Amino acid sequence: MHKIATAAFSAMLVSLPAAASVVPFPENFQARQIETNGTTLYVRVGGAGPAVVMLHGFADTGDMWGQAAAELAKNHTVVVPDLRGMGLSAHPDTGYTKKNQAVDIAGVMDALQIEKADLVTHDIGNMVGYALAAQYPERITKWVVIDAPLPGIGDWEKIKQSPLLWHFNFRGPDMERLVAGRERIYLDRFYNELSADPTKIDEATREHYAKLYAQPNAMHDAFEQFKAFDQDAIDNQAFLAAGGKLTMPVLAVGAEKSAGSTQADVLRFVASNVTPAIVPDSGHWIMEENPTATVKLVSDFLAQ
Repeated sequence: MHKIATAAFSAMLVSLPAAASVVPFPENFQARQIETNGTTLYVRVGGAGPAVVMLHGFADTGDMWGQAAAELAKNHTVVVPDLRGMGLSAHPDTGYTKKNQAVDIAGVMDALQIEKADLVTHDIGNMVGYALAAQYPERITKWVVIDAPLPGIGDWEKIKQSPLLWHFNFRGPDMERLVAGRERIYLDRFYNELSADPTKIDEATREHYAKLYAQPNAMHDAFEQFKAFDQDAIDNQAFLAAGGKLTMPVLAVGAEKSAGSTQADVLRFVASNVTPAIVPDSGHWIMEENPTATVKLVSDFLAQ
Protein backbone atom coordinates (compact mmCIF):
# COMPACT_ATOMS: atom_id res chain seq x y z
CA MET A 1 0.00 0.00 0.00
CA HIS A 2 1.47 3.35 -0.99
CA LYS A 3 1.14 6.60 0.90
CA ILE A 4 0.96 8.88 -2.10
CA ALA A 5 1.16 12.55 -1.30
CA THR A 6 -1.00 14.50 -3.73
CA ALA A 7 2.05 16.40 -4.88
CA ALA A 8 3.84 13.25 -5.91
CA PHE A 9 1.50 12.69 -8.87
CA SER A 10 0.80 16.33 -9.67
CA ALA A 11 4.30 17.74 -9.47
CA MET A 12 3.73 20.16 -12.27
CA LEU A 13 0.91 21.75 -10.25
CA VAL A 14 2.78 22.14 -6.98
CA SER A 15 3.33 25.79 -6.13
CA LEU A 16 6.74 26.46 -4.68
CA PRO A 17 8.42 29.84 -4.34
CA ALA A 18 10.96 30.80 -6.94
CA ALA A 19 14.24 30.52 -5.05
CA ALA A 20 16.81 32.73 -6.71
CA SER A 21 19.75 30.63 -5.54
CA VAL A 22 18.22 27.30 -6.52
CA VAL A 23 19.28 27.41 -10.16
CA PRO A 24 16.35 26.36 -12.35
CA PHE A 25 16.82 23.67 -14.95
CA PRO A 26 17.03 24.89 -18.55
CA GLU A 27 13.72 25.45 -20.29
CA ASN A 28 14.30 22.54 -22.66
CA PHE A 29 14.29 20.06 -19.76
CA GLN A 30 11.12 18.04 -19.31
CA ALA A 31 9.74 16.91 -15.96
CA ARG A 32 8.23 13.44 -15.95
CA GLN A 33 6.68 11.03 -13.48
CA ILE A 34 8.23 7.64 -14.28
CA GLU A 35 6.83 4.41 -12.86
CA THR A 36 9.60 2.10 -11.70
CA ASN A 37 10.03 -0.78 -9.27
CA GLY A 38 6.61 -0.37 -7.67
CA THR A 39 6.84 3.40 -7.16
CA THR A 40 6.92 6.61 -9.18
CA LEU A 41 9.88 8.98 -9.42
CA TYR A 42 9.86 12.60 -10.47
CA VAL A 43 12.56 12.91 -13.13
CA ARG A 44 13.99 15.88 -15.03
CA VAL A 45 15.38 15.05 -18.48
CA GLY A 46 17.16 17.29 -20.98
CA GLY A 47 20.06 17.70 -23.38
CA ALA A 48 21.41 15.28 -25.94
CA GLY A 49 24.32 12.89 -26.19
CA PRO A 50 25.72 10.23 -23.84
CA ALA A 51 23.59 9.91 -20.72
CA VAL A 52 24.52 11.09 -17.24
CA VAL A 53 22.36 10.30 -14.18
CA MET A 54 22.62 12.67 -11.19
CA LEU A 55 21.49 11.61 -7.70
CA HIS A 56 20.97 13.94 -4.73
CA GLY A 57 21.07 13.38 -0.98
CA PHE A 58 19.34 14.47 2.23
CA ALA A 59 18.31 18.12 2.76
CA ASP A 60 18.44 18.56 -1.01
CA THR A 61 16.41 17.19 -3.89
CA GLY A 62 17.31 16.82 -7.55
CA ASP A 63 16.95 20.61 -7.67
CA MET A 64 20.51 20.84 -6.33
CA TRP A 65 21.84 19.87 -9.77
CA GLY A 66 20.31 22.72 -11.81
CA GLN A 67 23.56 24.55 -12.56
CA ALA A 68 25.47 21.34 -13.27
CA ALA A 69 22.69 20.03 -15.49
CA ALA A 70 22.73 23.20 -17.60
CA GLU A 71 26.43 22.74 -18.30
CA LEU A 72 26.36 18.99 -18.86
CA ALA A 73 23.30 19.19 -21.15
CA LYS A 74 25.47 20.89 -23.76
CA ASN A 75 26.82 17.45 -24.68
CA HIS A 76 24.93 14.92 -22.54
CA THR A 77 21.43 13.64 -22.00
CA VAL A 78 21.01 14.59 -18.35
CA VAL A 79 18.67 12.59 -16.09
CA VAL A 80 17.93 13.94 -12.60
CA PRO A 81 15.47 11.96 -10.43
CA ASP A 82 14.21 12.76 -6.97
CA LEU A 83 14.90 9.65 -4.91
CA ARG A 84 12.06 7.49 -3.60
CA GLY A 85 10.09 9.32 -0.92
CA MET A 86 11.93 12.61 -1.50
CA GLY A 87 11.26 15.82 -3.40
CA LEU A 88 8.33 15.38 -5.80
CA SER A 89 8.59 11.59 -6.06
CA ALA A 90 5.99 9.25 -4.59
CA HIS A 91 6.05 8.12 -0.94
CA PRO A 92 5.88 4.32 -0.72
CA ASP A 93 5.75 2.70 2.69
CA THR A 94 8.85 0.56 2.12
CA GLY A 95 11.83 0.07 -0.14
CA TYR A 96 14.40 2.50 1.26
CA THR A 97 17.40 0.21 1.20
CA LYS A 98 19.89 1.57 -1.30
CA LYS A 99 19.99 -1.81 -3.02
CA ASN A 100 16.29 -1.44 -3.80
CA GLN A 101 16.55 2.23 -4.74
CA ALA A 102 19.24 1.32 -7.24
CA VAL A 103 16.59 -0.81 -8.95
CA ASP A 104 14.39 2.31 -9.02
CA ILE A 105 17.10 4.14 -10.96
CA ALA A 106 17.75 1.23 -13.32
CA GLY A 107 14.04 1.28 -14.07
CA VAL A 108 14.19 4.98 -14.90
CA MET A 109 17.03 4.26 -17.30
CA ASP A 110 14.96 1.49 -18.88
CA ALA A 111 11.95 3.79 -19.27
CA LEU A 112 14.13 6.35 -21.02
CA GLN A 113 15.78 3.64 -23.15
CA ILE A 114 19.21 4.43 -21.69
CA GLU A 115 21.43 1.36 -21.70
CA LYS A 116 24.54 2.99 -20.22
CA ALA A 117 25.22 6.21 -18.32
CA ASP A 118 27.79 8.16 -16.40
CA LEU A 119 26.79 8.67 -12.77
CA VAL A 120 27.15 11.76 -10.55
CA THR A 121 26.11 11.45 -6.90
CA HIS A 122 26.20 13.32 -3.59
CA ASP A 123 25.46 12.33 0.01
CA ILE A 124 22.79 9.56 0.16
CA GLY A 125 22.95 9.58 -3.63
CA ASN A 126 26.43 8.07 -3.23
CA MET A 127 24.93 5.09 -1.44
CA VAL A 128 22.29 4.53 -4.10
CA GLY A 129 25.02 5.07 -6.70
CA TYR A 130 27.25 2.36 -5.29
CA ALA A 131 24.36 -0.11 -5.17
CA LEU A 132 23.55 0.79 -8.78
CA ALA A 133 27.12 0.40 -10.01
CA ALA A 134 27.60 -2.83 -8.05
CA GLN A 135 24.41 -4.45 -9.35
CA TYR A 136 24.66 -3.12 -12.91
CA PRO A 137 28.39 -2.54 -13.53
CA GLU A 138 27.97 -2.90 -17.27
CA ARG A 139 25.54 0.04 -17.29
CA ILE A 140 27.69 2.61 -15.46
CA THR A 141 30.56 4.00 -17.52
CA LYS A 142 32.02 6.54 -15.05
CA TRP A 143 31.12 7.57 -11.52
CA VAL A 144 31.63 10.92 -9.78
CA VAL A 145 31.00 10.34 -6.07
CA ILE A 146 30.87 13.39 -3.81
CA ASP A 147 31.36 13.90 -0.07
CA ALA A 148 29.72 11.08 1.85
CA PRO A 149 30.72 7.60 3.09
CA LEU A 150 29.28 4.21 2.14
CA PRO A 151 27.57 2.10 4.85
CA GLY A 152 29.64 -0.92 5.84
CA ILE A 153 32.69 0.15 3.85
CA GLY A 154 36.10 1.18 5.18
CA ASP A 155 35.99 2.90 8.58
CA TRP A 156 32.19 2.98 8.62
CA GLU A 157 31.89 1.94 12.27
CA LYS A 158 34.17 4.80 13.29
CA ILE A 159 32.62 7.30 10.87
CA LYS A 160 29.09 6.82 12.15
CA GLN A 161 30.22 7.55 15.73
CA SER A 162 31.06 11.16 14.83
CA PRO A 163 28.97 13.63 16.86
CA LEU A 164 28.16 15.40 13.59
CA LEU A 165 26.31 12.27 12.44
CA TRP A 166 23.91 11.90 15.38
CA HIS A 167 21.03 12.17 12.92
CA PHE A 168 21.79 8.69 11.54
CA ASN A 169 19.77 7.33 14.48
CA PHE A 170 17.26 10.16 14.83
CA ARG A 171 13.94 8.69 13.72
CA GLY A 172 10.65 7.26 14.93
CA PRO A 173 7.16 8.61 15.64
CA ASP A 174 8.22 10.92 18.47
CA MET A 175 11.05 12.43 16.42
CA GLU A 176 8.64 12.98 13.56
CA ARG A 177 6.27 14.81 15.93
CA LEU A 178 9.13 16.99 17.12
CA VAL A 179 10.11 17.97 13.58
CA ALA A 180 6.58 18.35 12.15
CA GLY A 181 5.98 22.03 11.40
CA ARG A 182 9.63 22.73 12.25
CA GLU A 183 11.25 21.31 9.12
CA ARG A 184 13.09 24.56 8.45
CA ILE A 185 14.64 24.52 11.94
CA TYR A 186 15.75 20.91 11.49
CA LEU A 187 17.27 21.48 8.05
CA ASP A 188 19.02 24.66 9.19
CA ARG A 189 21.06 22.54 11.58
CA PHE A 190 22.57 20.61 8.66
CA TYR A 191 23.13 23.66 6.47
CA ASN A 192 24.80 25.52 9.35
CA GLU A 193 26.95 22.79 10.88
CA LEU A 194 28.03 20.89 7.76
CA SER A 195 28.96 23.95 5.70
CA ALA A 196 32.19 25.91 5.65
CA ASP A 197 30.23 29.16 5.50
CA PRO A 198 26.52 28.97 6.42
CA THR A 199 25.79 32.27 4.63
CA LYS A 200 26.37 30.51 1.30
CA ILE A 201 23.16 28.55 1.85
CA ASP A 202 20.91 31.56 1.58
CA GLU A 203 17.37 32.21 2.75
CA ALA A 204 15.75 31.37 -0.59
CA THR A 205 17.52 28.00 -0.76
CA ARG A 206 16.59 27.12 2.82
CA GLU A 207 12.94 28.03 2.30
CA HIS A 208 12.79 26.11 -0.98
CA TYR A 209 13.90 22.84 0.59
CA ALA A 210 11.98 23.38 3.82
CA LYS A 211 8.74 23.52 1.82
CA LEU A 212 9.60 20.31 -0.01
CA TYR A 213 10.48 18.47 3.20
CA ALA A 214 7.28 19.73 4.85
CA GLN A 215 5.14 17.83 2.34
CA PRO A 216 3.09 14.92 3.75
CA ASN A 217 5.33 11.92 4.56
CA ALA A 218 8.47 13.64 3.25
CA MET A 219 10.35 13.83 6.54
CA HIS A 220 9.20 10.35 7.56
CA ASP A 221 10.63 8.96 4.34
CA ALA A 222 13.86 10.92 4.77
CA PHE A 223 14.24 9.23 8.16
CA GLU A 224 13.61 5.89 6.44
CA GLN A 225 16.68 6.55 4.27
CA PHE A 226 18.82 6.59 7.44
CA LYS A 227 16.96 3.73 9.10
CA ALA A 228 18.03 1.50 6.20
CA PHE A 229 21.76 2.08 6.80
CA ASP A 230 22.26 -1.12 8.82
CA GLN A 231 20.85 -3.22 5.97
CA ASP A 232 22.75 -1.09 3.46
CA ALA A 233 25.98 -1.99 5.26
CA ILE A 234 25.18 -5.70 4.95
CA ASP A 235 24.26 -5.30 1.30
CA ASN A 236 27.40 -3.32 0.47
CA GLN A 237 29.68 -5.89 2.05
CA ALA A 238 27.88 -8.59 0.07
CA PHE A 239 28.31 -6.61 -3.18
CA LEU A 240 32.03 -6.31 -2.56
CA ALA A 241 32.46 -9.96 -1.60
CA ALA A 242 30.53 -11.22 -4.62
CA GLY A 243 31.66 -8.84 -7.33
CA GLY A 244 34.94 -7.41 -6.16
CA LYS A 245 35.96 -3.85 -6.81
CA LEU A 246 34.28 -1.72 -9.44
CA THR A 247 36.43 -1.24 -12.52
CA MET A 248 34.89 1.86 -14.15
CA PRO A 249 36.75 5.18 -13.67
CA VAL A 250 35.72 6.86 -10.41
CA LEU A 251 36.27 10.48 -9.41
CA ALA A 252 36.13 10.66 -5.60
CA VAL A 253 35.37 14.26 -4.67
CA GLY A 254 35.65 15.52 -1.11
CA ALA A 255 34.85 19.04 0.01
CA GLU A 256 37.86 20.81 1.50
CA LYS A 257 36.04 21.51 4.78
CA SER A 258 34.25 18.16 4.91
CA ALA A 259 35.31 14.73 3.63
CA GLY A 260 38.41 16.06 1.88
CA SER A 261 40.91 13.39 0.83
CA THR A 262 39.15 10.72 2.90
CA GLN A 263 36.50 10.48 0.17
CA ALA A 264 39.03 8.83 -2.12
CA ASP A 265 40.21 6.60 0.74
CA VAL A 266 36.68 5.24 1.13
CA LEU A 267 36.19 4.65 -2.59
CA ARG A 268 39.45 2.71 -2.91
CA PHE A 269 37.84 -0.03 -0.82
CA VAL A 270 35.22 -0.60 -3.54
CA ALA A 271 36.82 0.64 -6.78
CA SER A 272 40.14 -0.05 -8.47
CA ASN A 273 40.39 3.07 -10.67
CA VAL A 274 39.95 6.04 -8.31
CA THR A 275 41.03 9.61 -8.98
CA PRO A 276 40.88 11.97 -5.96
CA ALA A 277 39.65 15.57 -6.16
CA ILE A 278 38.81 18.39 -3.74
CA VAL A 279 36.17 21.11 -3.95
CA PRO A 280 38.00 24.09 -2.40
CA ASP A 281 36.39 26.60 -0.03
CA SER A 282 33.41 24.35 0.62
CA GLY A 283 31.81 22.26 3.26
CA HIS A 284 29.44 19.40 2.51
CA TRP A 285 26.98 21.47 0.43
CA ILE A 286 29.16 21.61 -2.67
CA MET A 287 26.55 22.91 -5.14
CA GLU A 288 25.47 25.66 -2.76
CA GLU A 289 28.95 26.61 -1.48
CA ASN A 290 31.17 26.29 -4.57
CA PRO A 291 29.12 25.29 -7.60
CA THR A 292 31.62 26.63 -10.12
CA ALA A 293 34.46 24.42 -8.92
CA THR A 294 32.16 21.43 -8.52
CA VAL A 295 30.72 21.71 -12.02
CA LYS A 296 34.19 22.06 -13.52
CA LEU A 297 35.47 18.94 -11.73
CA VAL A 298 32.48 16.94 -12.90
CA SER A 299 32.52 18.26 -16.47
CA ASP A 300 36.25 17.76 -16.94
CA PHE A 301 36.14 14.19 -15.64
CA LEU A 302 33.18 13.16 -17.77
CA ALA A 303 34.82 14.72 -20.83
CA GLN A 304 37.95 12.60 -20.52
